[in-house]
Amino acid sequence: MHRRLIIFYLIILLFYCSTATAQKQINSPYSRFNIGALEPQGSFKSRGMGGISTGMRDNNIIFYSNPASYSSIDTNSFSFDFGFDWALNVLKEGENRYTSNDMNFNHLVMGFPIMKGWGVAFGIAPVSYGFYNISESVAEGDSDYDPVTGPYSTNHQGSGGLSNFFAGTGVNITKNFSLGANMKIMFGILERNYSLRFEDLNDHYHNSASEKMRIRGINFDYGLQYRAKIKDNYFLNAGVSISSGKSYKSNYDYLAVRTSAYNAVDTITYISEESAPVFLPATYRAGIAFGKTNKFTTGFDYASCAWSKSEIPGYSGYAADTKTYSWGLEFTPERYSNQSYLKRIEYRVGAHFGDNYLVINGEQLRELGATFGIGLPMRRYSRANLFVDYTRKSGSEAAGLHDERIITIGGSLNFYDFWFIQRKYN
Repeated sequence: MHRRLIIFYLIILLFYCSTATAQKQINSPYSRFNIGALEPQGSFKSRGMGGISTGMRDNNIIFYSNPASYSSIDTNSFSFDFGFDWALNVLKEGENRYTSNDMNFNHLVMGFPIMKGWGVAFGIAPVSYGFYNISESVAEGDSDYDPVTGPYSTNHQGSGGLSNFFAGTGVNITKNFSLGANMKIMFGILERNYSLRFEDLNDHYHNSASEKMRIRGINFDYGLQYRAKIKDNYFLNAGVSISSGKSYKSNYDYLAVRTSAYNAVDTITYISEESAPVFLPATYRAGIAFGKTNKFTTGFDYASCAWSKSEIPGYSGYAADTKTYSWGLEFTPERYSNQSYLKRIEYRVGAHFGDNYLVINGEQLRELGATFGIGLPMRRYSRANLFVDYTRKSGSEAAGLHDERIITIGGSLNFYDFWFIQRKYN
């Protein structure tokens, strides 16, 4: 039985890796810049709790943002988690309103113990997505029409994204402290295209530009957790983690051309760098969690990143430092109830707010969100985790910014099984 499960999991992993470059395709103009729109990180349990994870520990949930938590994986057990999400993006600019939506795989992670107090985990998760498709046509009579230029149309398109494959371990170093580390392999491609076309070809040239950036490299996460048991089954966890800053290998190509009425092509700019500098700064996280075993857990996370130190070809000045705050709560009425399934469900709420790393026209975007989630018990300790996240990205109209309201609904299956146990009876 376990051999068949291993084959099944490996098939899913290979399938996911083969489709990892098929990134989320919700139409966001903000994904035009830097490395695209950043994806929230973490299991769907933490996503339902506002995104908290740094101080969290669970014997069948993998909190990969703090690898020290892997030491909590049960002896003789195996945890497997894969999830998908659907996102609806509502973009509002003045009186105009645009919507787009997309469903996509989100993550696939596995974890198992080496021995008591020592666990390992590996998987793949998205980092950012760069999809957008923005078109505009200006004709005579429109408010933006200029008789000097005449009618014209513009089109901006982007695709691709970045993902992380990670493998890590966590180990108890004392009764109360644990350490962990992840090795992460980032990979992906971002492509961006722009065109400007005039109807009057006798006096104007068409303009177009294409940009392609391929990023790859290895980085590391480090984590530390402290846990303390308090009387009457209460507990207190605290954790810190860091994703170290990294200069990644990259290939960068940029081509800008203009085309005459007779299709004569003239190259304006051409850049091709096989070792373009791409530096992504370190992210620091700290978190605390308090609760009662099998009853409730509440926690708070803080994260900061000096994005102003980033180096991304073609996007100098588009990034600023970020600070993010998250809070979450999980409550289970009666985990082992034999009479009511509803009492065994895990109910979750949370909130998050802070800065977006993107700066446009000298102003930094802000983010604010609220979350809700549930954990539905299945066989043994397995769970189906569902969450809803409402996030608003906003900036002032004076700076030419718009509001985005993103509703994300996600579902994951978290399989938990006892492995490496010799059956005594058939």
